Amino acid sequence: MDGPEFIIAIVAVSAIFIILPGMIFHYITLWRKQKTLQPDDERMLEDLWRSARSIERRIATIETVLPLTD
Repeated sequence: MDGPEFIIAIVAVSAIFIILPGMIFHYITLWRKQKTLQPDDERMLEDLWRSARSIERRIATIETVLPLTD
């Protein structure tokens, strides 16, 4: 192995055993970080929950006020 063949072999081996696992672990950690809720997401979810409860109370009030017709 002289010259370029040796360099190509070193690059190929390092790409397979060093760079590829590094990229995989990098994206796994990004995926795990995205799996948890961010503070903005929690705040938005709480606002939606409050809105849903208030709409539910309004509907219950309307159902008691309006007579049911068959």
